[in-house]
Amino acid sequence: MRDHNCGSGHGWAFGRRPENFGFDAGAFWGGRGKSRGGPFGGGRMFDQGHLKFVILGLLAEKPRHGYEIIKEIEEKFGGLYSPSPGTVYPTLTMLEDLGYARVMPEESGKKVYEITDAGRAHLAENKPLMDDIVARIAEFAQNVFGEPMMEVHRGFKNIGRSIYSRTSTRTPEQIKKIVEILQRAVAEIDAV
Repeated sequence: MRDHNCGSGHGWAFGRRPENFGFDAGAFWGGRGKSRGGPFGGGRMFDQGHLKFVILGLLAEKPRHGYEIIKEIEEKFGGLYSPSPGTVYPTLTMLEDLGYARVMPEESGKKVYEITDAGRAHLAENKPLMDDIVARIAEFAQNVFGEPMMEVHRGFKNIGRSIYSRTSTRTPEQIKKIVEILQRAVAEIDAV
C-alpha cells in the first residue's frame, strides 16, 4: 500500500436532496419496499467491490455507525435503494481487515467506523473509479428527481390524491374500474 494522504474530496453534492421534491418514490413501487437491485448493471446497484468505495467515501466525510451508512446511502437514492445490513456490515469488516477503516467502540457498545490513513490513500489511488461511482449516483438521482421527471412525480401525486381521496366511499365496482384504468395506463406507458 502506498502512503498517500487525501481528504474526502468525493463530495456527495448532487444538488437538491430528494426529500425536497415532496415526492416519496418508494411508496409507488407496488409495496415491494426498497430496491436491492439497480441501474449499475447485473441487477445490482453497485458493481462488485464498488460498495466499499461508497462506504469509504462516507467514512472520509465523518465517522459513522453501520446503520448510519445504510441510511445515508438510502437518502442519496431518495429511498429507492437501501443496501442490506448483510452487505454493509461484512464490507465494513473487510475494510477493517484491510486496514482501511477502524472501529472506535462507544460506551454504549455500538461500533463507530472511521477511515484510516491507509483508507484515504486507497481512495486517492482509486480516485477515477470513485469519481465515476459518485457521478453515476448523481446521474441516477438526476434521472429520477430532475426535470422532466418532476412532471411524472406530480402526475403520480395527482393520481394518488384522486384514488385515495374517496377510498372509504368507493364501491367495489368503482375500485375495479380504477384498477382497469391503471392497468391500461401501465400498458400504454410500457409501450412508450
